[in-house]
Amino acid sequence: MTLPEAYKSQVQHIQPSPKYDRQPDGQYQPAAFPGYTVITPPWGEETHNQEFYDCLQAFQQQVGQQLGSSLLVPVPPDSFHLTLADLIWNSAYRHASENPDFEVQLRDRISQSFQQCQAQVAGEPPIYWQVLGLIVMPRAIGVCLAPKDEGSHDRILRLRRAIYQSQDVIALGIEQQYHFTAHITLGYFGDVSAVSDREALSNTLTELTQQWQHSGSPQALWVHRAELRKFDDMSRYYREPDWAILEF
Repeated sequence: MTLPEAYKSQVQHIQPSPKYDRQPDGQYQPAAFPGYTVITPPWGEETHNQEFYDCLQAFQQQVGQQLGSSLLVPVPPDSFHLTLADLIWNSAYRHASENPDFEVQLRDRISQSFQQCQAQVAGEPPIYWQVLGLIVMPRAIGVCLAPKDEGSHDRILRLRRAIYQSQDVIALGIEQQYHFTAHITLGYFGDVSAVSDREALSNTLTELTQQWQHSGSPQALWVHRAELRKFDDMSRYYREPDWAILEF
């Protein structure tokens, strides 16, 4: 995903993201897009990984300068996070919420999955995922990560299985819809018509990835905690104190 050939292919298919609305003054605002997810603590509430996220914010600014504000709508840096398990969002969430007990049931069942997983991961070595470079998705751009060792990969897969293979979670209409492509989103695409030369764009992305790889920046994220979070749009992820957490 971080090879020049991948960028050349992916930039041919980029589209404006519906997760941000363009205002009459040309600025972008987050669109309503509610749901629940399991993520690492957002940077704004993170007690670890400070140096890593400092460097990632600087890289986000560099990417934004190179791509331009018309093309890339940056996410707030304090919302930076690694998604560990997508749960439910947008129309599926709105439909499920017609059941007044849905959210309480969801929080309870994710808590059960976390408790099941906690016994399996206790006392194991720390989990680290390494940033490889930029990843281009159809409507967004971010950095992609790979596990630093087999144990780091295994324990995230165990968490995902504890969620997606739970019959109680499945009964709520939640199912795995994507393979796990570990990434931290930096921004969403706005006006893709602003890209006049897509080959030049792919070359820029290649250069940016190479700069990150040779920057000497801390490139590993310590995944020390998973949290159930709710969102109303793609700019903020929040939780109540009694919602489920899993300490790795």
